[in-house]
Amino acid sequence: MSSEAELAGRVALVTGGGRGIGRGIALELAQAGARVAVAARTREQVEATAAEVGGIAIAADVSKRADVERMVAGAERELGPLDVLVNNAGIALWEEKAWEVDPEEWWHVLEVNTLGVYLCCRAAIPGMIERGGGRIVNVASGAAYLPGSTSTAYSASKAAVHRFSETLANQLEPYGIPVFSISPGLVRTELIGGHFGDDAPWTPPELAPRLVRALATGRLDRLSGRYLHAEHDDIDDVAQRAQEIVEEDLNAIRLRR
Repeated sequence: MSSEAELAGRVALVTGGGRGIGRGIALELAQAGARVAVAARTREQVEATAAEVGGIAIAADVSKRADVERMVAGAERELGPLDVLVNNAGIALWEEKAWEVDPEEWWHVLEVNTLGVYLCCRAAIPGMIERGGGRIVNVASGAAYLPGSTSTAYSASKAAVHRFSETLANQLEPYGIPVFSISPGLVRTELIGGHFGDDAPWTPPELAPRLVRALATGRLDRLSGRYLHAEHDDIDDVAQRAQEIVEEDLNAIRLRR
């Protein structure tokens, strides 16, 4: 990606930005010139990331409506109208037997991963519509459709994020607000912990931030509603093939009989 500040003056909000993939996304957007609000539940982590990017830190739980509304209002009050929303906050439950998990613990994964995405979008969209534009990037996962996943809660939550993103993109098309669903790949983070060995197909951690940066610039707006993988979808390639991807309904999760 170019080192030029192609997002200069734009305002971005990154949830789950205190560590891991979210921190990388915040750093990448700031490098591109964006003014970044970083949000997560752990204040110390978001303050550290915000200090790195020269942005603001907001402690918030995306599964709580009041927190989300305060978060979006605070970001816009401090930095200005929101141009880019990155819904990255997420948790995992490494269950082996779904029927033995506490129901509240299982449901909490969907509250954070799915309801959280919805609440953040719901809070940000009216302002974007009023201003005539904005972009939304929802961080999902290949666990939504790949075989072999071991967590019913995590997989179900990310499948819902994919479907929500595509449907929301259709609803927002008349308003010129693209919505994307991405998979960052298998990245070594605290969330993953030691659940995969060194021989796992690890994804370089810089790829998801680069993809989000490209989406934030508007370069891939034609692919609104599509599923993009940070490692398997080369940015230049999908940009060149955007019309073909849409016409042939590629980069989409479908049942084919």
